[in-house]
Amino acid sequence: MSLLLAEQAWPDLEGRRPLVIVPFGSCEQHGPHLPLDTDSSIATAVAWKGVRELADGTDVLLAPTQHYTASGEHEGFPGTVSIGCDALHLLVVELGRSLSGWCGRVLIVNGHGGNNAVLAKAVAQLRDERREVAWWPCAVQGGDAHAGRTETSMMMALRPLSVREDRARAGRTEPVRKLMGELERNSVRAVSPNGVLGDPGGASAAAGERLLNRMAAELCTAVHSWNVRAGRLLRTRTEVRS
Repeated sequence: MSLLLAEQAWPDLEGRRPLVIVPFGSCEQHGPHLPLDTDSSIATAVAWKGVRELADGTDVLLAPTQHYTASGEHEGFPGTVSIGCDALHLLVVELGRSLSGWCGRVLIVNGHGGNNAVLAKAVAQLRDERREVAWWPCAVQGGDAHAGRTETSMMMALRPLSVREDRARAGRTEPVRKLMGELERNSVRAVSPNGVLGDPGGASAAAGERLLNRMAAELCTAVHSWNVRAGRLLRTRTEVRS
C-alpha cells in the first residue's frame, strides 16, 4: 500500500485516522551552487525517511510538499518566490483545518528557517481550536545557516548533479546570531552578495547522508513521544551511525 497521500483514493482513507506529515520548504536562492528547491528537497527527504520508518506500527502518510512559503529576505535574488508571512499563515491554518477534519494528527516538517515564526503562530491558533496539529524543524546542531557546508552536503547526498561544485564559494561565515541585526535591517543580498551564509568548502555526500539520517531518526523519536509545546513537536537528539 502506498504511503503517499497523493496516491490514495478516498475509499482508501475511509475509516482511518492517519498521521499526515506535510513537508514545507521554499523556492529561494541558495547561493550560486545549490538549486532553488534545496529546503524543499531536504524537508521532503527527512519526512519520507521518517514516514517509511514510522509505517512499521503507525498509520502514516506523506502529503505533497509545500514549496511556496515566506522567503522575503531572499527577494534580492532572481528565482526566489515568496508568498509572504500573511499568506503563509492563512495557508497553514486552512491546511490544518482541512486535514484535521479527517485525519488523526498533522505534522508539518519544515526545512526553511524563515517559516518558523509563522508556523509557530499558525499552529498555535490551530491548537487553540483543539486540532491535533504540530510542526517540527529540520535543523542540524552546529550547522551553518544557508547554502554552506551543511546544506551542500545534504544536496550532494540527495541530488549530486544539482550541485554546481565549481561555483561553490564561501559567503559571510559569522554565526547567524552575530549577523541577525544586519539581516533584519537589510536583505540577504545586502549582507552576502553571493547569497551564502557559511562556507560550502569540505562538503561531502557521506556527511550529508549522515545528517539526513540523524534528522529522520530524531523525527521518528519525536513522533513516538508526541511531546508538543506551544505547537512545536520537541526533538530528542539521536545519534545515527552510517
